[in-house]
Amino acid sequence: MGYIRDSIHGDLHLNDFELEILDTVEMQRLRRIKQLGFTNLIYPGANHTRFEHSIGTLFLADKLAKRLGFDSEIQQLLRICGLLHDIGHAPFSHVTERALKHNHETVTKQIIKDSSITDKLSQKFDPELVMNIVDGKTSYGKIISGDLDVDRMDYLKRDSYYTGVAYGVIDTERLIYSLTYDNNELLLSNKGVQAAESTLLARYFMYPTVYQHHTTRIVNGMFRVAIKSMLNDDIIQEDELRYLDDGELINITRNTKGIAQQTIQNIDTRHLYKKTDTIPLTEITNPEKVVNIDEKYLRQAELEIAEKLDIDPECVILDVPEELSFKKMNTKVQTHNGLKPLNEVSPIIESLKKAQYKYADIALFMSKQNKQKAEERNIKIEDYLTLPT
Repeated sequence: MGYIRDSIHGDLHLNDFELEILDTVEMQRLRRIKQLGFTNLIYPGANHTRFEHSIGTLFLADKLAKRLGFDSEIQQLLRICGLLHDIGHAPFSHVTERALKHNHETVTKQIIKDSSITDKLSQKFDPELVMNIVDGKTSYGKIISGDLDVDRMDYLKRDSYYTGVAYGVIDTERLIYSLTYDNNELLLSNKGVQAAESTLLARYFMYPTVYQHHTTRIVNGMFRVAIKSMLNDDIIQEDELRYLDDGELINITRNTKGIAQQTIQNIDTRHLYKKTDTIPLTEITNPEKVVNIDEKYLRQAELEIAEKLDIDPECVILDVPEELSFKKMNTKVQTHNGLKPLNEVSPIIESLKKAQYKYADIALFMSKQNKQKAEERNIKIEDYLTLPT
């Protein structure tokens, strides 16, 4: 038995089995992977890690499981799922993910299925079942990965605390006590709609303020170019990233001559790219198609802009923001007229579907010198990128 003092939730109790899982190489690696990547360049306090978020998710999974009246065995299962849900993150979390073929969910399942954790896990749980729950499947999956999951409850509160941004403050207690479980389905009580709205509003505001802050996007875009360069040159292999932490990847980047080394030097000295041109998504008829645009069109536009300016294509970054995805919201609400999807019950959720594009834009990032060239030659994104209609 052991206790860990968490800055968000206080004393977290872990049993001997969980401590064994916690002491594996795969879990300990998460201590050295920042939750928000390079966001500490904008918010200096944002140095928290995937490790503490994973423990926090375990805590909330346990709290919700008890609230829903699950027996001890299911509680323990959901605690472990919360603990392992992010174990597949590459260094710098979501920063590198957009440069890779496989997302962290896929790698997480691979680690649960085939690693040193698998044998330990098999002593008490079916790794296949754990894998499916973490993936949002089975009747318990929405607790870990769903519209109102414990993962989101923890990261919003944690990211808000460490960045000092008040938008992410949510009432996890009220939300947890507004959830029920009936006929193998996670449901929201009618009184819990406001708590759910508050959580989703927090997520909506955290995106432009933290997750998609313009400087965050620039640094992330620069670092992704470095990662792609090293992958293309076989300096690193994608499969290796599950074993590396932030420091190790930075060290490799520092010692790789060319764009990789130059990128790290620029980030170290804050010689960051500048926003050269932008197209607000509110000006586009179908913004939901833009955020899912095929990467090949972005790369082609970057190539054409680079040729026009006679510079290296790696020095041109066209960035499309991530989609918040308020479309589905499949969580059912217990109303006087039976079960209804949350997006039908809440007018705020319907508004967020449209409003999610208000602060988003397609952006062209280049160095200060190249930005000056682009302005002299009147480079506009719309002249090089054919937007979906």
